[in-house]
Amino acid sequence: MPIYDVSVPLTNEMPTYPGDPGIQIRDWYSLSKGDAANVTHLSFGAHTGTHVDAPAHFIEGAKKVESLPLDVLLGRAQVIEVPEDRLSINEEFVSANYVQGQTRVLFKTRNSSFWRDRSAGFRQDSTYLELDAAKYLAQADVKLVGIDYLSIEQFGQKNHPTHLALLTEGVVIVEGLNLSEVAAGQYELICLPLRISSGKGDGAPARVVLRTLD
Repeated sequence: MPIYDVSVPLTNEMPTYPGDPGIQIRDWYSLSKGDAANVTHLSFGAHTGTHVDAPAHFIEGAKKVESLPLDVLLGRAQVIEVPEDRLSINEEFVSANYVQGQTRVLFKTRNSSFWRDRSAGFRQDSTYLELDAAKYLAQADVKLVGIDYLSIEQFGQKNHPTHLALLTEGVVIVEGLNLSEVAAGQYELICLPLRISSGKGDGAPARVVLRTLD
């Protein structure tokens, strides 16, 4: 049963969303310097790399990442491949490709190729989910939607309507995936964000894998 790690490795050189905390991974203790053990110090925002957005990301008092139901984060998922010449994902495209009854949907787009050069900086031209498509998925009772870059929203969009259309309906958003090696189809999704209790609970980095169902 093939297993695909669709998480982005965390590195000091990888891009972060403009305005978010930068990433810093450095030695705290080091055996090579005579310390008793190797200990690494990590510093980055909750929405770094592959991560989960909880409703609390944009809705005051809404569900925090620690309380997201595991039965949403684990289970069958549909990967939909988006043509490389498509810069946005609208309702018409989703309705033509979404398999009715699926509760988890991941969009594989041209964005996955961006991760090949993590030193290139943040890309403002990422393919994104349009508002009408987000509403369609929420109305179809989808519980989790993922995409292969740092935001599911069009860059520069005011008031975050796509996020709100999903999060207000309790739909978990997974961002920063790398689906380069994954074909369209049905998989088992395993998405486990860090269980962070302190702070606003807006999101958390996650390790995400897909397993074939055969």
